[in-house]
Amino acid sequence: MLRQLLNSLTFSTALLTFVFATQVRGEDSAASESRLTGSVKYLASDDLGGRGVGTPELDQAAEYIATEFSNAGLRTDLFDGSPFQSFEITVKAELGPAANNYLTFIGPGSENADVAQRVELKLGEDLSTLAIGGTGKVDAPVIFVGYGITAPDAEYDDYAGVDVEGKVVLILRKEPDQDNPHSAFDGTASSRHAHFATKVSNAYSHGAAAVILVNDHFGLTQSAETSLKQWNESVDQLVKLRNEFQAKKDPTEEETATHQADISKLVAQLHTLDEKLKGDHDELLALDGAGTESTHRKLPVFFASRAAVDRVIKASLGKDLTALEAAIDEGPTPHSQILKGWKVNCESNVDFKKATIKNVAGVLDGEGALANETVIVGAHYDHLGDGGPGSLAPWTKAIHNGADDNASGTAALLEVARQIVAQDIKPRRRIVFMAFSGEERGLLGSSYYVSNPALPLEKTVAMVNMDMVGRLKDNKLIISGTGTATSFEALIDETNKRYEFDIKKDPGGYGPSDHASFYGKQIPVFHFFTGTHNDYHRPSDDIEKINVEGMRRITAMVTDVVDQLATAEARPEYVEVKQKKHEVSGDRPYLGTIPDFGREVEGYALMGAAKDSPADRAGIKAGDVIVKFGDSKIAGLEDIDGALRKYKAGDKVPVIILRDGKEQAVTVTLAPPR
Repeated sequence: MLRQLLNSLTFSTALLTFVFATQVRGEDSAASESRLTGSVKYLASDDLGGRGVGTPELDQAAEYIATEFSNAGLRTDLFDGSPFQSFEITVKAELGPAANNYLTFIGPGSENADVAQRVELKLGEDLSTLAIGGTGKVDAPVIFVGYGITAPDAEYDDYAGVDVEGKVVLILRKEPDQDNPHSAFDGTASSRHAHFATKVSNAYSHGAAAVILVNDHFGLTQSAETSLKQWNESVDQLVKLRNEFQAKKDPTEEETATHQADISKLVAQLHTLDEKLKGDHDELLALDGAGTESTHRKLPVFFASRAAVDRVIKASLGKDLTALEAAIDEGPTPHSQILKGWKVNCESNVDFKKATIKNVAGVLDGEGALANETVIVGAHYDHLGDGGPGSLAPWTKAIHNGADDNASGTAALLEVARQIVAQDIKPRRRIVFMAFSGEERGLLGSSYYVSNPALPLEKTVAMVNMDMVGRLKDNKLIISGTGTATSFEALIDETNKRYEFDIKKDPGGYGPSDHASFYGKQIPVFHFFTGTHNDYHRPSDDIEKINVEGMRRITAMVTDVVDQLATAEARPEYVEVKQKKHEVSGDRPYLGTIPDFGREVEGYALMGAAKDSPADRAGIKAGDVIVKFGDSKIAGLEDIDGALRKYKAGDKVPVIILRDGKEQAVTVTLAPPR
């Protein structure tokens, strides 16, 4: 082990620095914990509103970090004289002008005014545009494709026998046989095929020009049963309240007022439920009802009422949607078919709003022959604002303070900077402390930096990341990246002799945090993490639950690791770990691509391909964009996932990629699932 460490470090120099740093940092643990507490308390305060992407509060956090970097003694002019690296991302979707959001079914004989069959859907009443799609105008035939599912494992395909290329597809929500625990899908639970994103992706991959979604009959029945149950429960509660109040001999004025307020509330609730029971429960989804993230920016996606669609189905097929659903469920067997003589004239307009966000950097310059090499220490400072996409409390609109995720990592980043500067000894290598934004949206900040580096990536020798380091429990610390350089496992083992953490090592360099962006550029990485918990991505992730003493110890260890990386004679020797950590897999063939979420392109952008993976052997590399996989059109991660499920290990699949703006054809031989 020592021999391995000596191969990459001048151990005596590193050890002297380590001992000196230990003495300095050991003098004032209380002060360190006070600074950590102050930073987490500020970043996770209600005043910062959850540090949501695109909000003024996130900018406020960036200013705070830049000031703390400067106060620590770092240089804050890395980006053209500024601490900020600014870039634009899409933050939300808004409906465009009503005149540009419409849909009309046009039937046989429509050119003759006397027999015209036109079913015009009214926006907000019969029709809504969905942000999961995009902006486009279509005039094309329409095909009913049942539940819009392609599931080879269940031997079911709604697209079999119908050609939807360039046509509008009409799709039911959910999946067949929903009330059957023995169904070919996931029984009474929804499988992945029920997801809106899966349905839209499948339609796109088959070449559909537009998508119309509609509520399923089983779902409407469940909704009606739920409303009736709620109505009965409210009536029972009303009777109970009145009986309890009448049993009081001499109620006080306060008790009377409280009783009247409770009764009024229940009566209003009953009125709302009564109106709902009188309806058909066929509610339209809102613009963001199917999601707010879109990789199909030119594909119109609508949600329509069953009543409007049934008029067309009956006119074309002589039966309604309920009859078609029953026929499908009997097998389940697809009953997809073209609505002969009918077409759809439609337009959607979704305005995807952008915002400028920024990475924040502070620099401690190196001294000597290695001063042009860089060690990056990072943490993301954005979180989820008041909820929405990414929240695990999706129906709750409340500030998600993100004390652990990732105020803890940001506070630790600031403290590492303070401690290293306090040594008053110049490191041999430059150390860049960087707070990334947009991590919660898909590593956007770190992806942007590695695509637009301020310092040469070939001279960046390592990246150390901290994400959720505030919940140390039972002394267990997770460190990823221990296999990404030949010396890294020994480095951790030697350093941990001082701290005695119960360390769980993960050799891989990919994962759902910013270190993955750097590892994709063949830079060795470390990622420090104390694990997930029940407050993850919920409003309850508050400072009261932070283990500050544990944070202080982790911060001290990270400082020691960074010290040694910055002072070693030789740079770490990069290792490509043979594993897949990022690409969705499990039950379909392995491809081995590494997605790049930092680029908004029409296709599946890649940060790279895992070593010796099918993608790597086919010559696919960083910067490529997959636009077609077999017969499937590809616009994003969901599309490639669906396309892969159509094949099995050993299949040779033709793939079209864009490289430097030009199409190239390659062939991949798929491997078994991982």
